[in-house]
Amino acid sequence: MRLRVEFTTEPFDLDEAPTHAVVAREVIQAAELDAVDVGPFGNTAEGDADEVLTAVDSLLRQALASGATRVSLQVNVIEGEAP
Repeated sequence: MRLRVEFTTEPFDLDEAPTHAVVAREVIQAAELDAVDVGPFGNTAEGDADEVLTAVDSLLRQALASGATRVSLQVNVIEGEAP
């Protein structure tokens, strides 16, 4: 099964990326995921279910430890893939 994760971390800072946002992006970029898209207001990545879930676990732990007060995320099964 393949999954897509979309996430943002808060609090936002429009002048400079907060540490928690940088850490979360680094976790996703270092994971063995496909189609990683990092942006100022949201991030997405796709990959094998086990890889996505492992990356999400690490993302949550590290972003919260780095000062995030909220992590919003959505995980979807990629259409056409069997659950």
